[in-house]
Amino acid sequence: MDIKTNSEVALAHLKNKQYITAHNLFSNQAESIKKSEPVKSALLYMLAAECKKQHGKEYENEIGEAGNLFLKYSTLKNSDNVKGALLCASKCFLKLGDFDKARDTYQQAKTMFSTIAQVTRPIVIVDDSKAIALKLQTYVKKLGYSDIHVFENGKNCVKGCKSLFSEGKQPILLLDMGLPDLEGDGVAEKLLKEKLDLQIIVITADEKTTQRVHKTLSSGVSAFIQKPFTLDEVKKAIDVAESEYSLLQ
Repeated sequence: MDIKTNSEVALAHLKNKQYITAHNLFSNQAESIKKSEPVKSALLYMLAAECKKQHGKEYENEIGEAGNLFLKYSTLKNSDNVKGALLCASKCFLKLGDFDKARDTYQQAKTMFSTIAQVTRPIVIVDDSKAIALKLQTYVKKLGYSDIHVFENGKNCVKGCKSLFSEGKQPILLLDMGLPDLEGDGVAEKLLKEKLDLQIIVITADEKTTQRVHKTLSSGVSAFIQKPFTLDEVKKAIDVAESEYSLLQ
């Protein structure tokens, strides 16, 4: 079977909670294209890691493989999206708790940020503070986004995002951690189960080193903004999300 067929079979096993079978299929595919297609191989390793995570097993080896492959791709002469590869690598290293390597890789990517040429994706804002939600809405409009959805609580956000997914849309989520009904980490967990490649930007007054923020960052979010924030900080975080998304297409 070709890679696409193998992946579909593996995803079917994952959906049916046959995690070990799915893990083995993803891992074997990743290994077979490791040298020729490092990005595809890295994504397959991330799926293999998700299988282990769902099964309650350690998945650091798979995430490490993915991070190193993204890093390798960023050094190739014919790489189309070095910035996106570095951001994905940084995200993998963050999951592993290798904060120094994650920071260094992120800083390398940060020097490559450029203005987004075309804005077509929806922005979802969820914050129980109307003032902060309005501030975010004003900022993203200034950045050129027009398809904006605002929610005051986690449950409505999850429902709204699922509706966007069903329409084939690829939103960027600006997520407050302290919500009245469902905490931000709970919202992130629910939505990442629905859409593993969703770009989430966490917005919180917490320090980045707190356990709650670290747990949410490790679950697979794209960026972090600490309150109070500026337009430039929001722009940089959205640039991170856009770069990550472009690499995955």
